[in-house]
Amino acid sequence: MNRKNAMQNIQTMTIAALLCAVGIVIPMTFPKIVIGPASFTLASHVPIFLAMFISPGVAVAVTLGTTLGFFLSGLPLVITLRALSHIIFVVIGSVMLQKRPAAMMFSAKTFLFGLFLGVIHAASEVVVVTFFYFGGRLSSAVYSSGYVMFALLLIGLGGLIHSMVDFGISVAAWKPVSRVIRIPVSARAKG
Repeated sequence: MNRKNAMQNIQTMTIAALLCAVGIVIPMTFPKIVIGPASFTLASHVPIFLAMFISPGVAVAVTLGTTLGFFLSGLPLVITLRALSHIIFVVIGSVMLQKRPAAMMFSAKTFLFGLFLGVIHAASEVVVVTFFYFGGRLSSAVYSSGYVMFALLLIGLGGLIHSMVDFGISVAAWKPVSRVIRIPVSARAKG
C-alpha cells in the first residue's frame, strides 16, 4: 500500500469515526418529535446518509454506531431495532451510489433516489414494529391507536417523511463538502 492510499484510509476511518460520534450524540441530545406513541429524533439519519455517500463500508460502520447511540440513550428496544433496520436501506443506497453516482447529480434524480430509500427505510421500520406489535411488547398507547394508525401511518408514512427531511438535510450538507473532500466517495453532488 502506498502512502497516498494509507492517508486516504486514515481519512476515511477518521470521517467514519466522526460520523459515528455525531450519530451517537444525536439521539441523546437532539429534540424528539412525538406524535402519539411514535417518536422521531430530528436529524438522526443525517450521519448515516452522509456515510452512505462515501462508501458501503463507511455506511455500515456508521449505521452500527448510530444504533449504539440509540441503545446507550436508554430508548426502548423497539426504537433501537428500528435504528438497526437502517442497515438495509443504507447498504442498498450506498451500493447503488457506487454503481450509479449520477443519482446525486441532478435534483430530480436525487429526489427520486431519496424517495426510493425512504420507502425501503419506512418499510423496514414497519416490519420491526409489526413484530413488537403482534408480540404484545408495546405500550398501551400504541394498542389504543391501533395497528394501522401506529405502524402504517405513524411509523410508515411518518418514517418516510422523516427520511426525506433528513435526506434533504444530508444532501444540502453534502453538496459543498463533496466538492472539496479528498477521499474517494461514491456520490458527487452538482452545484
